[in-house]
Amino acid sequence: MALPRSARVVAWLGAAAGLVLACSPDALPSRPDPNATAAPACTPAGTPCALVFSYPLTGAHTVELRGDFAANGWQSGVPMQVDGGRWRVELQLPDGQAVRYKFLVDGTQWVNDPANPATEPDGVGGVNSVKTASCAYVPCPVTGTGGSGGAAPGVFDWRSAVMYFVFVDRFFNGDVGNDATVAGVEPPANYQGGDYAGVIAKLEDGYFESLGVNALWLTVPMNNPNVAGAGSDGHAYSAYHGYWPTDLDQSEEHFGSKALLATLVDTAHARGIKVLLDYAMNHVHSAAPIYQQHPEWFWPLQFNGNNCVCGDGCDWNDSYQQKRCWFRDYLPDWNFTVPEARAYSVDNAIQWVVDTGADGFRLDAVKHIELDWILDLRARVRDEVEPVSGQHFYMVGETFESGNRDVLKFYVGSDRLDGQFDFPLRGNLVERILRRSGTMYDLDAFLATNDGYYGGVMSTFIGNHDLARVVNTALDQPWGAWDNGGSSAWDNPPGLPANAAPFERLAVAYTFLFTTKGIPLVYYGDEVAMPGAGDPDNRRFMQWDGLSQNQVLLRDHMARLGAIRRDHPALWRGWRSTLSVSNDTYAYSMSDGVETLYVGLNRGDNPGAVGGMPAVGRDLLTGAKLEGPNVNLGPRSSVVVVPE
Repeated sequence: MALPRSARVVAWLGAAAGLVLACSPDALPSRPDPNATAAPACTPAGTPCALVFSYPLTGAHTVELRGDFAANGWQSGVPMQVDGGRWRVELQLPDGQAVRYKFLVDGTQWVNDPANPATEPDGVGGVNSVKTASCAYVPCPVTGTGGSGGAAPGVFDWRSAVMYFVFVDRFFNGDVGNDATVAGVEPPANYQGGDYAGVIAKLEDGYFESLGVNALWLTVPMNNPNVAGAGSDGHAYSAYHGYWPTDLDQSEEHFGSKALLATLVDTAHARGIKVLLDYAMNHVHSAAPIYQQHPEWFWPLQFNGNNCVCGDGCDWNDSYQQKRCWFRDYLPDWNFTVPEARAYSVDNAIQWVVDTGADGFRLDAVKHIELDWILDLRARVRDEVEPVSGQHFYMVGETFESGNRDVLKFYVGSDRLDGQFDFPLRGNLVERILRRSGTMYDLDAFLATNDGYYGGVMSTFIGNHDLARVVNTALDQPWGAWDNGGSSAWDNPPGLPANAAPFERLAVAYTFLFTTKGIPLVYYGDEVAMPGAGDPDNRRFMQWDGLSQNQVLLRDHMARLGAIRRDHPALWRGWRSTLSVSNDTYAYSMSDGVETLYVGLNRGDNPGAVGGMPAVGRDLLTGAKLEGPNVNLGPRSSVVVVPE
């Protein structure tokens, strides 16, 4: 007998998910009362829920719960026990995880849950029952100010964030007085003048708000040396990126003072925008005073008779070597097994928060440091930062893993990171939507296993500073999903596509990001599809004028998506249910128990139809009236529909 296939509903972290479940008393705090004088306790993302399944006594000898709650859950179920006049079993699951399930009675009969009307097709002509763990992540209300920057008033739910990566040196030049370059470095890898004054200028003219952005990720703020460093490609580089810290207490001189950074944070907060600092904790530059004073706090470069450089003498992925290898032979690697070294580094991280009022960290190269550093930082943040700010301090990690989700998941939890950048999801989106490899069935199958996998608030993305610009992977003849263009970064950098199709494919991919679980990330310049090969070509100076018609259309599309996400919380706190799938199309609904929206995507170069849409609805992207349940989509297009 064929086993039931897991149907394709993907659950969201749902503050208002109206499905039947039981949460343990410790995991379900009350909702914030706007009239209360004291703030309720916060619930960390990923708090487990006790999801209860029950089946009536019907003379059966055995009943098993079977489903996708485990990798082999359809093949090897969980035995249920008679309790209180019913067969019963309780699973501890991450907040937001959906379970597609059936009961196997007496080892032969597959039965849906008679007490749960929520079902979906199982792919073989029947239906699965569906239940979602939802203990409701409740963020802390902001009741005070943190550091010199303070915090925006009111409650901020990090699930509602739209994050923009401001690569400071390449974004906007607001103060030519701090412009300087490093001798012996070619312009693409040298400082180009972006600074904190430039970010403040763009905050004040409302640029980020025009995109629906309410969180900024800024490059590493610590000061770097004014020396050239050899890259692995044979070219000399400056530290314009911020990842060679030397003076750990001082702000990068090319960007502006630490006081100006605090002013930037204040300016962002005044506009309801949060600020994350990129914190580089894996290494320092060899010129750093702390390395000169305490070489014993760093791993020696020599290991087994070789220079232990990651990828050259030591293995990037070996569980031991990856934590002690130097990224370059001039970047000493912290040894956080030394308690004094770990304490010094965590102290420094906390001080940056106190001095600037920042709201979170983007933590670099997480898998290359000891877990104890993260555990110590989270404890210090919980005990020292959050009681002062009255808000949750969000920490997201960077662990470059294209397929191994368990490596990412290891660092996510209430005592460590809130989430990580979802590289496996990024790979699937680029392959299925931008490169048109495989089918949308493949994307749907991946999503069925991915949402709820990590138990945290992940950040979703398609472009970042370590990969070739994503418009290259959306070309009619696309680059590889993880391609960096090789020598083309220097010798033959790609230009802006002349046809509309790549921009339209990017628009479809961003429609998905902005209407599904996670914090969507916009890498600066991707909103106008800036082209570029690998580092440093993927870090060209931001294009502020001379935009093509296609660039304007993409930017306007993303601005509408930002407004839609802001105005419809179901898109970030609801759960997703698949409505229809074909080779090139995909449709799903997003519901939080209060509102339901419907999203349709067509990656194909021909018209395509999606099903399951409301009888009468309005496309929030265009304002057009649509009639369902089947809606025709043009090539490389998407809709976000609200019923009318």
